[in-house]
Amino acid sequence: MPITLNPNREKSLLRRHPWIFAGAIHHVDETHASGSTVDLISSEGHFLARASYSPISQIRARVWTFIDEPVDKEFFRRKIQSAIALRNTQHVTRNTNAYRLIHAESDGIPGLIVDRYDDVLVLQSLTAGSEFWKETFADLLAEETGIQNIYERSDADVRELEGLKPIVGILRGTIPDSKITINEYNLKFNVDIQHGHKTGFYLDQRHNRHRVGEFAKDRDVLNCFCYTGGFSIHALANGAKSVLSVDSSADALALLEENIALNRVRVPAERHTSREGDVFQLLRKFRDENRSFDMIILDPPKFAPTAAHAEKASRAYKDINLLAFKLLRHVGMLFTYSCSGGIDAALFQKIVASAALDAGTDATIIEHLSQGSDHPVSLHFPEGAYLKGLVCVKG
Repeated sequence: MPITLNPNREKSLLRRHPWIFAGAIHHVDETHASGSTVDLISSEGHFLARASYSPISQIRARVWTFIDEPVDKEFFRRKIQSAIALRNTQHVTRNTNAYRLIHAESDGIPGLIVDRYDDVLVLQSLTAGSEFWKETFADLLAEETGIQNIYERSDADVRELEGLKPIVGILRGTIPDSKITINEYNLKFNVDIQHGHKTGFYLDQRHNRHRVGEFAKDRDVLNCFCYTGGFSIHALANGAKSVLSVDSSADALALLEENIALNRVRVPAERHTSREGDVFQLLRKFRDENRSFDMIILDPPKFAPTAAHAEKASRAYKDINLLAFKLLRHVGMLFTYSCSGGIDAALFQKIVASAALDAGTDATIIEHLSQGSDHPVSLHFPEGAYLKGLVCVKG
């Protein structure tokens, strides 16, 4: 039985947005299995789309297709082939052997994330629909990429909203016990796909790490929320005078030191210092000590996963950006980011502007940054543009 929408609630589908919320639904057969494929029809009985059904989530349906066509293995094969072709068109592998292969809604497969790390694929299933088809996805990925080693990292918090438990482990093939070494702009990084953040590494920041390197020469750099040191190593490899990397995780900082050793030919370890601790507290400590830097990088975790968290998150973003402006030297550069879905680009810019104002300084935006091209954004799904970045120069 199809899902019938309330009158005048089909407008988002006519704009090809792939989500239907519970409040838009007039009637649904509750016997539909979680993740099963259902038709969406208007209150007048017209076919609108074919979607996966999630009986628990507020997003009750996620669209597979707006065409009346079978949703089966060959349907998903075409989707995966298109995603692979898009990355090939972008020449992603020119600068790396690690990139996003499937980007959920923006590649037409809601809930499915697949990242490639050399000869290993890491799969995240985030929704009831992607969970229903997960084994099929794994088979198709092996067939279409020729990669037989697939590791699952379906442990993101959003699975709880779908009534799904976390799952971590080998889906196909074998996974090395040791970390995977990847290449990025002729630099090497060890990635822990089993325990690291997200799927092991922040692949969406690849181009932005490269941009930091292009501006880092002869600068004293402070890298906040540094994780395993991507920004730090790009800065050091490109002539930074010094880099101080700060993170609350001892494990992340240990992996950062491994990555510095991996790049010892290009990265002078004597110019680098790590500091474990709470970034907010350390920024205040540096302010009180009258420390200053030529470049500061703020890449915090997701403060606002949804719009409901925006107000609290805005205060946190303002706090760290205000402190960063106070620590910047004249004509210093601030690379500041938000990956929060609940904070859009316009709001983020307002927050940073307010922080500069309260810091008593002028600043100029010289560049807007976002996720890499292997994390595409569908025109019909603006939520896919989750990473916002600004490069500001202190006046």
